[in-house]
Amino acid sequence: MRQIRVLVVEDSLLFRELLVRNLNADPGITVVASARDPYEARDAIIEHRPDVITLDIELPRMDGIEFLRRLIPQHPIPVVVISSLSDKVFEAMSAGAVDFVAKPANATRAQLDNFMRNELAVKVKIASIAKVGNKKRTPLDLPRETLSEKRKDLVVAIGASTGGTEAIATVLKEFDTDIPGVVIVQHMPAKFTEMYANRLNEKCVVRVKEAKTGDVVTPGQVLIAPGGDAHMKIIRKDGVYQVVIRQGPKVNGHCPSVDVLFESVAQVAGDKAVGIILTGMGGDGSKGLLAMRNAGAHTIGQDESSCVVYGMPKVAYDIGAVEYQERLPDIAKKTYSLLSKM
Repeated sequence: MRQIRVLVVEDSLLFRELLVRNLNADPGITVVASARDPYEARDAIIEHRPDVITLDIELPRMDGIEFLRRLIPQHPIPVVVISSLSDKVFEAMSAGAVDFVAKPANATRAQLDNFMRNELAVKVKIASIAKVGNKKRTPLDLPRETLSEKRKDLVVAIGASTGGTEAIATVLKEFDTDIPGVVIVQHMPAKFTEMYANRLNEKCVVRVKEAKTGDVVTPGQVLIAPGGDAHMKIIRKDGVYQVVIRQGPKVNGHCPSVDVLFESVAQVAGDKAVGIILTGMGGDGSKGLLAMRNAGAHTIGQDESSCVVYGMPKVAYDIGAVEYQERLPDIAKKTYSLLSKM
């Protein structure tokens, strides 16, 4: 099997050597070069033609975000950002990175080895099959009905993974304040989801926040499941939908899990819901989306051409969970069309 060729871009000599050694320890990965700044990285890209780049954001001579903005148009190579706790990671995603990992802080040797050989190696392998360079979007024209007050009984549930931060933003930016309450699971490390929600809240007309137990699912508001070791479900209480955040084991390798959210929507909302599954690796969300469809909900899957990774939507489509398959730029319009008939 062909090994994934990786370029490591990291200014810290110690951390760079750790990255190189641990990535090389994976039989499916070989580090073809390392660089301490974007100028060395540019030369290494031309010489070695890597399949994937790991990139620190804080770099000398040019920061990683500016490097991404210049890199992707010329060399559409999948990039995995390695970042400390900072909302700059979402600027990097907007600039073209396909995924990110949180840089360990004060980690033990065992924790560091686990991060390097499992979490980072997995992200690199997923990135190696990601599509890059399809960020150009068609301006959207969304003639639609304004949704009436009775839409308070409806709910929109969204699930995503790799490539999802930008895909979700694309959809949410087209939602107006009349949209029914939206609940989202995006696979993301703990503490980053609050920054992500705050960033979306600044860019969208709808209100966006990290969810907490007891939050009411209300029109014009988006609740994003917190990353970490808890799942998010919705319940029906006092005549309204509310979210519950509870700790639990990983489902499909993830916590929070899209399946857990979707299955709760199927049970509680039934045919008064729209389920949307976006770009991501693996199959999380497919069974839950099928449960939603079987309960009478409308379901939408992102199509292959617009996915960074056509994994989760493909599995959902293959098992019959997807009622409508749409390009990313068309998903918001389709959602409104379906809601207007409910």
